[in-house]
Amino acid sequence: MNIKRRKTLKSIIQKLTDLELEIEKVQDEEQDSFDNMPESLAATERGDQMEEFIGLLDFAREQVLESKGTLEEVSSS
Repeated sequence: MNIKRRKTLKSIIQKLTDLELEIEKVQDEEQDSFDNMPESLAATERGDQMEEFIGLLDFAREQVLESKGTLEEVSSS
């Protein structure tokens, strides 16, 4: 791989790092919101939905990390 394409990949990797941090921030905020809910609300459909969203955000973050790892492997070869 030439230097120009490696540089482009490094830029994409940085963007993925930034994206991962943004997703993590939203996930943490949602988790804090859920954790601070009264138990009576947490046990409702709204609470269940929040837990599902937290899990989906975690999955999205893991996918970004996996993509980042793949690109790092490609750019270092």
